Amino acid sequence: PALFMENARKGSIVSRANSIGSTSASSVPNTDDEDSDYHQESFKESYKDKRRRAHTQAEQKRRDAIKKGYNDLQAIVPTCEQQDFSISSQKLSKAIVLQKTIDYIQFLHKEKKKQEEEVATLRKDVMALKIMKVNYEQIVKAHQDNPNEGKNQISDEVKFNVFQGIMDSLFQSFNASISVTSFQELSACVFSWIEEHCKPQTLRDVVIGVLHKVKSQLY
Repeated sequence: PALFMENARKGSIVSRANSIGSTSASSVPNTDDEDSDYHQESFKESYKDKRRRAHTQAEQKRRDAIKKGYNDLQAIVPTCEQQDFSISSQKLSKAIVLQKTIDYIQFLHKEKKKQEEEVATLRKDVMALKIMKVNYEQIVKAHQDNPNEGKNQISDEVKFNVFQGIMDSLFQSFNASISVTSFQELSACVFSWIEEHCKPQTLRDVVIGVLHKVKSQLY
């Protein structure tokens, strides 16, 4: 019995010691786990901050690009600079800038089409001049091949005098009949003058009268 009591007493002491040790161990803070949780939480917050900062920077860059685009449009489009005095101190809205840009682009398209039509007309004129050039070159070549053919022809001075006499007669009648008070009146006078003074019989009489005046130069 004494041995049994001694063993029981030792077991009780060991049990209490283990209990005390367990309690003491549980009361000691687990610094390794808390440090790990703290660093992970800090990392998460830092990642969110970085994403937020990157989003803010991207948004600011987008706004700056849009603002620069509108500023460039106002600098390029002439009508954006022509503001009324009543709103000269106010900044043009984006809607007005866009509308003026659209109007200016449409104007440029019309001008481009007009210039293309003018270019087409000039090309036709160039083609006609080339044909005339070829014809005159053939005439010159024919005269060069037959130098004696033009000896009995009328001189250039006589031709000029005939042409001048015809033009002077036409101009006198034109000057006496035409009024330039308005375009409508001018148009009406021109049509009347053409109908009255440019008839074949009238022109024939003018030419005959001029030829009589320069008859002495023809022979």
